[in-house]
Amino acid sequence: MADPNNAANLPVLAGDDLSPLEQAAIVLLSMGEEPAAAVLRCLSREELLEVTQVMSRMSGIKVEAVKTAMQKFFEDYREQSGVHGASRSYLKRSLDLALGGDIANNVLNNIYGDAIRPKMARLQWASAKWLADYIANEHVRMQAVFLAFLPPVLAGSIMEALPAEGRDLLLVTVARLNEIDRELLVELDELVDRCLSSLDMQSASVEGVRQAAEILNRLPGDRQQLVELLRAHDPDVVSQIEMSMYHFALLATQTEATLQRIIEDVAIEQWAVALKGAEPAVRDAILQTMPRRQAQSFEDVMRRLGPMPLSRIEQTRQEIMEQVKALADAGEIDVQLFAETVVE
Repeated sequence: MADPNNAANLPVLAGDDLSPLEQAAIVLLSMGEEPAAAVLRCLSREELLEVTQVMSRMSGIKVEAVKTAMQKFFEDYREQSGVHGASRSYLKRSLDLALGGDIANNVLNNIYGDAIRPKMARLQWASAKWLADYIANEHVRMQAVFLAFLPPVLAGSIMEALPAEGRDLLLVTVARLNEIDRELLVELDELVDRCLSSLDMQSASVEGVRQAAEILNRLPGDRQQLVELLRAHDPDVVSQIEMSMYHFALLATQTEATLQRIIEDVAIEQWAVALKGAEPAVRDAILQTMPRRQAQSFEDVMRRLGPMPLSRIEQTRQEIMEQVKALADAGEIDVQLFAETVVE
């Protein structure tokens, strides 16, 4: 069968222009649900996907096109009125009869979701703030569908950039999404097209320092020698790269021996500040490595300090990582700068 991506998305103009796949779609639309189901049951998976995709996209089919298609299938065909495109409910009933509910739902998901996903993937290059501003004036259901087709990390960043007072309604709308009808998908498609069109005129933003640090962390050989070469070009940016290489979350992936040496150098009061609100993996790694008496002392100091300003927490974490870097530079510890793949 022909490629469904080349199928008619616009009204068919003449019967002579119909491809075999389009003719088959028109006949299936004309014969009703149960006869159509009997035909669909005889198709291979690939053929079924192709023809049902074309059926879902057709609209405004002319009588001439219907007659041409029907005459090729039935010699006794006399007269037939125009046929409107298949709705999701029509296809679901037909596919349920042909294949059963579970398989039918998978087919419908292919028809009513896959077409939009490649476009949505391109939006991952845009900043979350820009995307949030772009959809801010859309109704909440459209915002929810928009977020539903994005990776969770990006969707979460977009929601964070949207006004706080509407986030609860938006999130519950996302949670309630189940089936998305084709009309809403068409509306989403139009929104994404407008978004991409505007994105083409925007500059892209990347975290250059963070990316350089990640690349440097993974380079074999003498990284420090390369850092010194980079420092000759731009000392300020190299300082930023070095601090990005030694981010606080790195502590969660270190060996017990490395953590023991770090804990010796860092005061208990610093840990009590730095671990407030820290990721569980980091907190667990530190506390499990601390001697029992020191861990108990840590909990006491933590309670005594109470809530802390985020700026002080970030500053303390940076001070700790400067100490970690100093130990690594002195050769006293071997810091694992990224999570390597391991095998048993």
